[in-house]
Amino acid sequence: MQRPIVVIDDSPTIRKILEVTLRRAGYPVTTFPDGVLALKTLLNEPVEPIPSLFILDIDLPQMNGFEIARYLKKKPVLSEVPLLFISRHCGVVQRLKARLLGAHSFLTKPFTTTCITATVSTLFQEIHNDEQTNSGPIVH
Repeated sequence: MQRPIVVIDDSPTIRKILEVTLRRAGYPVTTFPDGVLALKTLLNEPVEPIPSLFILDIDLPQMNGFEIARYLKKKPVLSEVPLLFISRHCGVVQRLKARLLGAHSFLTKPFTTTCITATVSTLFQEIHNDEQTNSGPIVH
């Protein structure tokens, strides 16, 4: 069973574009319109299967993407799930905050469907390569 990509974005259009694009690329997707609903679901219920990736919009009502990331990092079962932030702001401050929270990637809106699939594919390939490198035999 493939692990889902979780998308948290308040824009129905962006959620639908991401969902359709990622599903066409072969990824299962779960979407949430805001961070509060996502966290209620992810933190209060057993998470099965554990998501393979969180795509977080930074500019969300009630709770922004950075706050969501902090909560996710506190739950051990979710703390290692990669983060991809998306935002209409492309400033250095936003990128730095994202990196400090452990973001693997950052995309600026608007983005193309090709860009999102390439970013996700590259991210998963890098993670796979890191796992292969770190889990290989130790040679002295």
